[in-house]
Amino acid sequence: MTTTETLDLRTAEQHFKNGLAAEQAGDKTKAISEFRRAALSGHPEHLFRLGYVLDLVGEEDEAIECLEQAVDRSPAHINALMNLAILYEDRGDINRAEKCLRQVLDTDPNHPRARMYMKDVRASRNMYYDEEFARDIAKRSQLLDTPVTDFELSVRARNCLKRVGVRTLGDLVKITEAELLSYKNFGETSLNEIKAMLAIKDLRLGQTIEGGMGKPSNAPKLDHVKGKVSDAVLNKPVSVLELSVRPRKAVQLLGIQSLGELASRTEAELMGVKNFGSNSLDEIKAKLGEFGLALRTVE
Repeated sequence: MTTTETLDLRTAEQHFKNGLAAEQAGDKTKAISEFRRAALSGHPEHLFRLGYVLDLVGEEDEAIECLEQAVDRSPAHINALMNLAILYEDRGDINRAEKCLRQVLDTDPNHPRARMYMKDVRASRNMYYDEEFARDIAKRSQLLDTPVTDFELSVRARNCLKRVGVRTLGDLVKITEAELLSYKNFGETSLNEIKAMLAIKDLRLGQTIEGGMGKPSNAPKLDHVKGKVSDAVLNKPVSVLELSVRPRKAVQLLGIQSLGELASRTEAELMGVKNFGSNSLDEIKAKLGEFGLALRTVE
C-alpha cells in the first residue's frame, strides 16, 4: 500500500470517527457530513453508516444508493443487506427485499432477524397480491353493475333485453347467444350489436359471472374424468395445487373452488382470462395431471 493510500484511509477513518461522535451527540447533520467524507473511501462500513443515518432523516433515495454500494463489496455488508431489505419492502419492491434476505441467509441460515424479516416480506407479498386481486374484483363488480341503458343499443335490442329482464351487464353475461336468438324478433344483427358492445368491456355472452366472480351456470361437466378419479379427489379444494400467483388469480376470478370445477373448464375458458398465458395454462395442466385430472376438451 502506498503512503497516499494509507493517508487517505486514515483520513477517511478519522471522518468516520467524527461522524460516530456527532451521531452519538444527536447532531445528525454533522454526522452525515462526516460520513459522506468517510464514504469516499468506498469502505462498506462507512457507506453503511451513511446510509443508516440518511434513512433516519428521511433521505431514502440517497440511503438506498449508499446501502447498495455497501452490499456490492465482497463480502457483502450484512447490516446493509438487512436495512436495504426493509427499505425495499417499504417501497413495495418485494423481489429485491427477498433477494437481500436470501443473501444474508445463504451466509447465516439461522440469522434471527433475517429469518423474521423473511416471514414479513413473504406476508407482504401475499398481502400485495390479495389487495391487487380485491381491486380487480371491485372493478369487475362495478362494471357488471352498469345498466345496459348506458350503452347505445338499437330499439329492437334494447326492447328484447328489457323483455327478458336484463338490466345490467352482469345480467347480460349470464345469457348465451342461443338463448337470445330464441326470443321473438331478435336476430343476428341485434346479437352482433350486443356482442360488440360487450367486447369493448372485455366481456362476452355466456360468461356467467356473478358479483365479479365467474361461476359455471350448470353442474361441472366431468364426463372426460368420470370413473378415472374418485369424488374425494374432485372435491379437493383447488388450493392443494399450490399454483403460482398468475394462474391462482385466474382460478379465483373464475370462482373455481374445487379440482372438479377446474377440470370442467376448457383451455379456451382459461385463456380468456386477462393476463393468463400459455405458461399458466401449462402449469395448471401439469398440476391437474398429478391428481389424474385434465381440462375438459370440446368435441
